[in-house]
Amino acid sequence: MDLSRLSTDALASFAVFADHLNFTRAADELHISQPALHVKVRKLSETLGRPLYTRHGRSLALTPAGEQVARFARDLDARVSTFLADVHGTAPSRAPTLAAGEGAYLYLLGDAVHPGVRLINGDRARTLTAVRTGRADVGVAVLDVLPTDVEAELLASYPQTLVMPDDHPLTAKPHLTLSDLTGTALIVPPPTGPHRITLERALRAAEVPWSLAVEAEGWPLMLHFASLRIGLAVVNGCVPPPPGLTAREIIDLPAVPYYALHLPGRTDDPLVTDLLSAVRTAVRSTPCISKSPSTSRPPPKPSGTS
Repeated sequence: MDLSRLSTDALASFAVFADHLNFTRAADELHISQPALHVKVRKLSETLGRPLYTRHGRSLALTPAGEQVARFARDLDARVSTFLADVHGTAPSRAPTLAAGEGAYLYLLGDAVHPGVRLINGDRARTLTAVRTGRADVGVAVLDVLPTDVEAELLASYPQTLVMPDDHPLTAKPHLTLSDLTGTALIVPPPTGPHRITLERALRAAEVPWSLAVEAEGWPLMLHFASLRIGLAVVNGCVPPPPGLTAREIIDLPAVPYYALHLPGRTDDPLVTDLLSAVRTAVRSTPCISKSPSTSRPPPKPSGTS
């Protein structure tokens, strides 16, 4: 490999591409043409002898090598910034960056979200990628399988609950089982979402027939439809029911574990430690009742694939 061809410009451009996983948006941010960015990424891939991204239909995803290159590019940029600050006698300034999904931002992270913290909003896969590539200092996500290349700290584990109108007959029960959902019209996420997959698998295993009321993306819309009596919704126990709705725990569904994520080599980095401390405090301050890990399903098994 000809290391002289490994330019800092190409690395910086690839880091921007890794943020967007879209050539058009990345080229716009870099103020260059899309073909020029294609050339930079292709030459970088050729220089390293590794594919840096893959295409899945209309979407792009980084390969493990691509995640490594993006992480190196951001680390190099941070080192250069620190060096220049030292030379000029100024303090390096970089805002901590937090990556999480809609549910975590709305119901868990509270005061950890404030001006001065950069935010990335994305699903589990995007949150993991943001942490792996160094774009995010800390991520918060629900994990079924623990990755081997990222430090994962259990923040809380919440039961799954059925949300229904206050006058629904099932509110008379202190808790529910899946069999109580027999014949229920459910408000559920789209078919490819992890919550939908887990719920359908559990209902099928329990041989519980149900019908689709409506598909809805995100807890707020699911609760809205439940308020309109379109159907009943199964949500994480960290989601408080609004006035007019009641939640009951479904005791034979697994608890939902939320993890804080960061790169292993950054355990002593103030950007990580301070943000982690704020996240822990915010989660402890939520009104949600977390289940002890001992009463939840067994913790996820390590894997390098998720």
